[in-house]
Amino acid sequence: MSASDDPDLIFSTKSRSKKRIQRRSLHLEVADNLRNMIVEGELPPGYRISEGSLCEKFGISRTPMREALKVLASEGLVGIKPNRGTRVSEITLEDVDELFEAVSGIERIAGELATERMTERDLERLISLNDRMTSHFKNGRRHEYFQLNQKAHTAIIELSGNSVLMAIHETLMIKVRRARYLAILSVDRWEESVKEHAKILEAMEARDTELAGKLIGDHVRKTGNVVKQAFDPENGSTGRPLLYAQKR
Repeated sequence: MSASDDPDLIFSTKSRSKKRIQRRSLHLEVADNLRNMIVEGELPPGYRISEGSLCEKFGISRTPMREALKVLASEGLVGIKPNRGTRVSEITLEDVDELFEAVSGIERIAGELATERMTERDLERLISLNDRMTSHFKNGRRHEYFQLNQKAHTAIIELSGNSVLMAIHETLMIKVRRARYLAILSVDRWEESVKEHAKILEAMEARDTELAGKLIGDHVRKTGNVVKQAFDPENGSTGRPLLYAQKR
């Protein structure tokens, strides 16, 4: 089953402009879709959000749209200014540094614990998930790969069995998802990442807790470095990533 067939996803990037939103509380469904559009650069950093255009796109009124934007504002993904509208928040180099420092540490510890505590069935599921990711990479399915990549990282966190790590990781991932997507826009980093995932699984299968943790931590830090390289140095620490379309 591809990521676009996953019931957890409302609709894929290609069909996003056509489909109406129907399940759950309406404003939460809208927030989910706007969040994905921000993560994947369809609504890039600094982009001024047109409520009217998005309402027409989703087939909804302005009330759930405004409630959805409030949710994203609370997550730091957009900024709402009275009489000036709503814009997608910028990503700064400081943000990237701090986020990936924190996540690399969390995922390293989680990787060590998961390697020690997971069952053989858990390992089989991780391998299956990685096989699907590899297939998406070979076929150039970036959106589907990204969705499964997020699930793989989350699965390792969950297999750690540590509720504190899980809670902290979940909070950070709202912002980290956007930065991680930047990294796989680089074809070289995407290919390198696929190889790193395979090595991580080999270490986990061998029950080498220290190596598995180190490989996961290094993997996350490398992703952060690629994201930093995507920034235009002429714009300084608040520069906009070059790999995002320059929409306005």
